[in-house]
Amino acid sequence: MIFKKKLLGVGILVAIGATSAAWATTGYAPHGTGLKAKGMGGVGIALPQDAIAGGSNPAGMVWVGNRVDFGVDLFRPIRDAEFSNTSWLDVSDPFNPVPFGNGDGSFMDGKFDGSETKLFLIPEFGYNRMVSDTMSLGVSVFGNGGMNTDYDTPIPLFGTSEAGIDLMQLFVVPTLSLKLNENHSIGIGINLAAQAFEANGLENFTGASTSPDNVTNNGHDFSYGAGVRIGWTGKVAPGVTLGATYQTRTWMTEFDDYEGLFAEGGDFDVPSNWGLGIAVEATPKLTLAFDYMRINYSEVDSVGNAYANFFMCMSDPSYCLGGDNGPGFGWEDQNVYKLGAAYQYSDKLTLRGGFTYGTEVIPSSEVLFNVLAPATVQKHLSLGATWKLDNDAELTFAYMHAFEEEVSGSYFAGGPVMPDGNGGTPTAFAGETKIKMHQDSIGVAYGWKF
Repeated sequence: MIFKKKLLGVGILVAIGATSAAWATTGYAPHGTGLKAKGMGGVGIALPQDAIAGGSNPAGMVWVGNRVDFGVDLFRPIRDAEFSNTSWLDVSDPFNPVPFGNGDGSFMDGKFDGSETKLFLIPEFGYNRMVSDTMSLGVSVFGNGGMNTDYDTPIPLFGTSEAGIDLMQLFVVPTLSLKLNENHSIGIGINLAAQAFEANGLENFTGASTSPDNVTNNGHDFSYGAGVRIGWTGKVAPGVTLGATYQTRTWMTEFDDYEGLFAEGGDFDVPSNWGLGIAVEATPKLTLAFDYMRINYSEVDSVGNAYANFFMCMSDPSYCLGGDNGPGFGWEDQNVYKLGAAYQYSDKLTLRGGFTYGTEVIPSSEVLFNVLAPATVQKHLSLGATWKLDNDAELTFAYMHAFEEEVSGSYFAGGPVMPDGNGGTPTAFAGETKIKMHQDSIGVAYGWKF
């Protein structure tokens, strides 16, 4: 059974393109699904454009007709962390920490480059077939999200080996879409999900875990699960289309090799989300679209639980790493706003552009743990184009830049669960941490109608 699980895991890595996923554009989710959508700010709830549209709203698939799409995105995230003003504290009395000796913890300070690996390939695929004039069956395959940090040196506060995490999520979404009449459609998709995860360089956290052997340096582990997404689109006026979509929580199997790191014994479900969209044909050549999406990160304990849960670990083991109330990344729910435009420049060329804004997911109080997951970017600018070829084929290009954002905050790490200092005195560290990231991606897709 273990061999079969590992063999299937290798297949997942191949399917994702053997990419260490670093797709943190809106939290750890992509800013859009499909390169046409990515080229215009990620909009797609009310504007299906290809066979990957089922990843945004399954109701749109019945409007794209018979088609196949392949694409790949080259993604370049640059992520960094900095520790400063670190002090070494005596916490014999946890409620009244005082400097230990001279209190000098400067050996913990420094700037750390989390981008030892800089380039990642993210593939996508879609297929849709009209089985009647009013019904389509399709499948959309895409990277639903992920996060990667790859520090080139150990982070002293975390451990003795090179630190980092690698999270990948792949979605395969079979869809059924039905036209209710000439203006309205509904759709349903089954989210078949696979995840891969690895953590390294977290040796100092094993003493605060319910399962110390399953915190770090265990290679990639794999998780599988399923959920449901539903949607609706409706042409409510000439040239005006509305859309709505809802995705349930995707329930995943646990990461057994990291049951001592993630809350609830290695649980890492995919959070639910919902969204609304509008597309307007402003002129015969210009289409404008706007989407709003809500991603409920806080409902998944391993993502939403606060770092401060650490401080109750000694009195209640359920608050230790891996426990039912174990600490997470402390992420807040995210509101995402997407605005895009498509201009039919000629019979063969369509030009696109867009802007995406996501509210901050990492509060300043949660910066320390998020050195591993610095999802700081909020503003994204994107450009795209599609060139029609012969025989109903087309080439699509898309570029995205996520502007650099940083989050900083103070931290207190340790307490009685930390290793003892000189003379057996319990010690901890306090200081300031800053994380930042910016991103670029460029992609190409080939599709055709049949």
